Amino acid sequence: MSNGTSILNELNDRSREVFRRVVEGYLESGEPVGSRSLTRVMSEKVSAATVRNVMQDLEYLGLLNSPHVSAGRVPTQMGLRMFVDGLLEVGDLHSTDREMLDATLGDRGDVGAMLDRVGAALSGATHGASLVLAPKHEAPIKHIEFVSLAPDRALVVLVFADGHVENRLFTPPPGQTPSSMRQAANFMNALIEGRTLSDLKSVMRREIAARRQEIDVLAQELIDSGLAVWDGEGDSYERLIVRGRANLLEAAAEEDLDRIRSLFDDLERKRDIAEFLQLAEEGDGVRIFIGSENKLFSLSGSSLVVSPYMNADRKIIGAVGVIGPTRLNYGRIVPIVDYTAQLVGRMISDRS
Repeated sequence: MSNGTSILNELNDRSREVFRRVVEGYLESGEPVGSRSLTRVMSEKVSAATVRNVMQDLEYLGLLNSPHVSAGRVPTQMGLRMFVDGLLEVGDLHSTDREMLDATLGDRGDVGAMLDRVGAALSGATHGASLVLAPKHEAPIKHIEFVSLAPDRALVVLVFADGHVENRLFTPPPGQTPSSMRQAANFMNALIEGRTLSDLKSVMRREIAARRQEIDVLAQELIDSGLAVWDGEGDSYERLIVRGRANLLEAAAEEDLDRIRSLFDDLERKRDIAEFLQLAEEGDGVRIFIGSENKLFSLSGSSLVVSPYMNADRKIIGAVGVIGPTRLNYGRIVPIVDYTAQLVGRMISDRS
């Protein structure tokens, strides 16, 4: 049991109601909630002085905070976590949100285009920024080619048996030459027939071990580097679709703008994006990360609502999420993210 949940269990009914109404008021308006406004909505008739005393107790417990010189209170990160875990009432998916998301399934175009539409719809429905982590393309590969762009930059061209083509940038080991890249590509193409990237990785590890002396050292390093990129350790950024930047910038208070820009700097550098899927995989269904719990970004004033989606074999292959300020309307956004994840999973399964 979390520390916050145990504190919640120890609160009396009046304290729980004051706490719940402060959080709900803050999530709705983004403003501190004062004792006078609470006296008008409390289920029992109490004075503003009594409510103020309760609020002070909740502040002492670390659940509320009083910003600046305001007489009102806002929830702390611990308070928000406790509310989400113990008091949040998740609503049903609204029919207009469902229709907006269902409309993304329109044509039978490629998965990337469909996921881009999903991201746009998710951002539109939640007024936040949406994150969609696309599945890796796991069809058998027909051909691989390396193209040197600069001493520290190379392109790998992957042609899949189903006609899909991907171009991926990566950083080759130092000292690569066009001939060592050709040698590496020839080595891979000789092994590639009918294999997916995942299959190829294990086969090549065995081949490299068996023929280590025969393979030029630079080509071997290139293969290792290329495989690291393809294996998902470095290429997750290429699979992340982000929509709705303007929503966050428009909704931000002046003092939050630098933090929001910092968030998008993080996104544009694609730092730690590999953790996005890991976050989703650590638990079934929708998960909520508040403030500094959110390992994905350095931004402490944001919340991430994320859910994995699965293919027909019930294997987690990607994730969808919404990121916004900590005062997100969690009760409305949780069912939207949950429905979107199920929708994407069904659609991916239907196309495979």
